[in-house]
Amino acid sequence: MTFASDPATVLPSLALLSHRVRVLPMDADSLIKMPENTILFLDARDDLATAKTLCRLIHASGLSTPIVLVLTEGGFTVVNSQWGIADVVVSTASPAEVEGRLRLVSERGNAPAGAMTGGVGETNTAVEDGQLRSGDLIVDTNGYTASLHGRPIDLAYKEFELLKYLVQHPGRVFTRAQLLQEVWGYDYYGGTRTVDVHIRRLRAKLGGEYEHLIGTVRNVGYRFDPPDDEQEDDAAKAAAAHNK
Repeated sequence: MTFASDPATVLPSLALLSHRVRVLPMDADSLIKMPENTILFLDARDDLATAKTLCRLIHASGLSTPIVLVLTEGGFTVVNSQWGIADVVVSTASPAEVEGRLRLVSERGNAPAGAMTGGVGETNTAVEDGQLRSGDLIVDTNGYTASLHGRPIDLAYKEFELLKYLVQHPGRVFTRAQLLQEVWGYDYYGGTRTVDVHIRRLRAKLGGEYEHLIGTVRNVGYRFDPPDDEQEDDAAKAAAAHNK
């Protein structure tokens, strides 16, 4: 990934090796275009801030793509383990060094992404007989229904599919483009604003006490935030008081 007008200048030695190279712009939309089994060279020579943001975004999105930062000598004073990268390389590295780093990265993979995902694991959602359970929210993937506190939620088909997808990946942040691809599919020609509209409808149907289950990550996208025990207790008390 690079902003450079001539991508060949980012890491000239890479062009001398036999690997297949694909050039992508440095933005969030490029994340859904990366092929599987990819090692990402991220051009951080001139814009370390953007590179750091993308590193965090990649991990927050749950991607396991190993990242190799391409730096100038000055960049080494800024980069640390919190970036979650697999390796670094100077832009003037020789073909032998680039090949060696590729080999090592492909063997060991990337740094664990758990430290950047907010500590919420996918085990927070229980799956039983096609039912996804998170607190008092139940999503029935067989019957295409959802309920909260035992009361059905009236969802349109795409609203259900969006909720199901988010609940299946608790704590993982998805960009609008990723959700559009996963829920609406490759052949959908609408814009990402469709995602915002459906998120807004979902929150409205979950109600004021539970709309927070679908969290917004500013400048990135959305995620499902499973309720912790304390939140569940508070919500249950509020619901009981409301029903009296």
